[in-house]
Amino acid sequence: MNINLETFLYAFGLTLFAGLATGIGSALAFYTKQTNKKFLSMALGFSAGIMIYVSMVEIFDKAKISLVGVYGETRGYWYTTIAFFVGIAVIGIIDVLVPDAQNPHEIRDVKEIEQKPEEDKALMRMGLFSALAIAIHNFPEGIATFMSAIEDPALGISIAIAIAIHNIPEGIAVSMPIFFATGNKRKAFGYSFLSGLSEPLGALLGYFFMVRFFHEAVFGLVFAGVAGIMVYISLDELLPTAEKYGEHHIAILGLISGMAVMALSLLLLA
Repeated sequence: MNINLETFLYAFGLTLFAGLATGIGSALAFYTKQTNKKFLSMALGFSAGIMIYVSMVEIFDKAKISLVGVYGETRGYWYTTIAFFVGIAVIGIIDVLVPDAQNPHEIRDVKEIEQKPEEDKALMRMGLFSALAIAIHNFPEGIATFMSAIEDPALGISIAIAIAIHNIPEGIAVSMPIFFATGNKRKAFGYSFLSGLSEPLGALLGYFFMVRFFHEAVFGLVFAGVAGIMVYISLDELLPTAEKYGEHHIAILGLISGMAVMALSLLLLA
């Protein structure tokens, strides 16, 4: 696939923006005395709505069109569906393999750590495990954002915003325990920053893969897998977290709002 420099920089820039949104979470941890859980619940539900809608309506359909064009209607649809569930399986396996001592997607109130003093070493370990888990999770998200932006610039913006929203509580999960263990804001922000860099690294892998091995069938399979990854992230991470730390109706309102905004944007761009 021939990707010009302008297109590459645009897609890579969006992926970098999404990954480094962990820094916003760090800022929230440093400069707020209490996390606004209802707002984060709404935002996470909104992010999930965008990702689910765009995955099932837009990305899956684009993958199917590519594969049907290569293999015909029946086989192409079969391959699209299989690739979708393979994407779910891949991110599910990552979830199983990464350290799970602390849920990196869990919204933790700043006061929870301030009011529960623990051993500095244990807090530091919690933050480092969270950073590692988030870095591993963010890698396939970077591929998803980059490939979506290459295929459709407007679609890439929507996905980058959704990913960025869901990276905010991840930044909190990394920076808070490290900050309270060391008292060093710079060190806490640094680890949060590094965990977000795995997304642009995923983008670079996606670029290498597309340039070296691109074929219409490969694109369709990878894009269908990307749809599966995004649906899994939404259902396994974003919605449960939004439900747990906000009211049920707030999370659902965010979900529906995200779907509606995504649907409207696609209609306006049609």
